[in-house]
Amino acid sequence: MLGPSRTSLAEAQEALAGRVGEPGFDGLSAELLEVSALLSRETSLRGLLSDGGTPAEQRAALASSVLLSGRASELATDVVADVVHRRWSSPRDLVDALEILGAEAAFLVAERSGRLDAVEDELFRFARTIAADDRLSATLNDPSMPDNVKADLVADLLRGRADDATVRLVSHVVAIPRGRKAEQAVTQLVELAATRREELVAEVTVADGITEDQQQQLAAALGRIYGRTVSLQVAVDPTVSGGVVVRMGDEVIDGSVAHRLAEARRRLGA
Repeated sequence: MLGPSRTSLAEAQEALAGRVGEPGFDGLSAELLEVSALLSRETSLRGLLSDGGTPAEQRAALASSVLLSGRASELATDVVADVVHRRWSSPRDLVDALEILGAEAAFLVAERSGRLDAVEDELFRFARTIAADDRLSATLNDPSMPDNVKADLVADLLRGRADDATVRLVSHVVAIPRGRKAEQAVTQLVELAATRREELVAEVTVADGITEDQQQQLAAALGRIYGRTVSLQVAVDPTVSGGVVVRMGDEVIDGSVAHRLAEARRRLGA
């Protein structure tokens, strides 16, 4: 998001955080995700709701009457009206904002009950599962596969193994990908959870497990480099052949033996 949308999202996130504890907040995430899913399908409606040429009050009234029409809680109605009332650079930004706020609401509830760390870890693990399982990845990324089938598959895989918030969020993003690959969409949720904790996420891949002390040292070193608290998500992959590969967003620090051998071969063949 750029310009007005980024400002509007930040303000909406701040407003949402100020409503934790209000009646109905525990169910707010599901309601916001449902609205986001509806607008992702209804092109004309999301265009009307994000049209800066229409008075904000009219857009908010339209959202309440058409989108919610008595089916949503009072809290969800207020939050959606507030979001629609703000300025958005594009219709997609409005849908993105509602999805992000739906995730934020889930993370705020998890944080309040001390489960945010667990939810973040479950999201990361599932993203890695998708990446490692070609069949699962193909199924979740198949555009011909009905949305409800994808959501049911995720629910079956995670039910009893993950927090309800994790199941709800992953089911939503794989069913409503909006141009994203499943792994990418789930990874974005991991990053949102880390931001909720004001941390950066480092995806660390090693050939074998690393000790708690080694993890603390690596996290501290990365924290000094990036000037932020860094949370590690560690995955084991024997193909890295020793060493460690660290991914921070789009930046990759590859210290694996496999990488060094590939570099040597490249130089010899040059």
